[in-house]
Amino acid sequence: MSDPKPFVIANKSYTSRLLIGTGKYRDFEETRRAIDMSGAEIVTVAIRRTNIGQNKGEQSLLDFVPPNQFTLLPNTAGCYTADDAVRTLRLARELLDDHRLVKLEVLGDAHTLFPNMPETLIAAKTLVDEGFEVMVYCTDDPIQCRMLEDIGCVAVMPLASLIGSGMGILNPWNLKLIIEQSRVPVLVDAGVGTASDAAIAMELGCDGILMNTAIAGATDPILMASAMRKAVQAGREAFLAGRVPRKTYSGMPSSPSAGLMPSISPKNSP
Repeated sequence: MSDPKPFVIANKSYTSRLLIGTGKYRDFEETRRAIDMSGAEIVTVAIRRTNIGQNKGEQSLLDFVPPNQFTLLPNTAGCYTADDAVRTLRLARELLDDHRLVKLEVLGDAHTLFPNMPETLIAAKTLVDEGFEVMVYCTDDPIQCRMLEDIGCVAVMPLASLIGSGMGILNPWNLKLIIEQSRVPVLVDAGVGTASDAAIAMELGCDGILMNTAIAGATDPILMASAMRKAVQAGREAFLAGRVPRKTYSGMPSSPSAGLMPSISPKNSP
């Protein structure tokens, strides 16, 4: 199936609309197996929690997920201020040979991991001014998303529900508003719990989905990675196909009634 709107992030096209994280797996071997099964081409890396060369003598994720095979997306998980987030991504740029595509997240609460939008906006402006290509985790607020796009972020990534909650999409109406107004890709980030959540997000018109816990936290992460790959593809195809309108009354029969043989009453039957 040819897609009329290819998935393009920072002027680069990707086949897979599923992005996955690298945290919470048993080891780097399981991480790589899940990535392969998911079909993901963009893989997020929490710079504060994952070794990509900053900890000498330790096993590095890059030995299992090399940059020549995947687009790495350094993120600022664990950062609570704009300054911390900017410093973290400057380090990532240095470690990854001037890598510019990053995921910004500035958290406002350690319990819910809800984004701190004032600090996020400050960090986004600084990073864009320094030449970073910023994909940004944010609230599902259409106004904030527009502000981030105006700053120059290459993608907005509103949460569907809280990080790691698995609650699915709690406010599809806001997501629709964001999708309708945005000129940059819109990806659901956080809250997806299972394959049906992923399919619904794509059916709404999201350009992609980023997930970690939904796969890494499953009983069988490798099998769930496969399920998510199929769900994202099915949801995208359903969105392009266009669903039938919802109706609150009985619809017409799906088969034509013209030309049907008359019904036979019991007394006239042979």
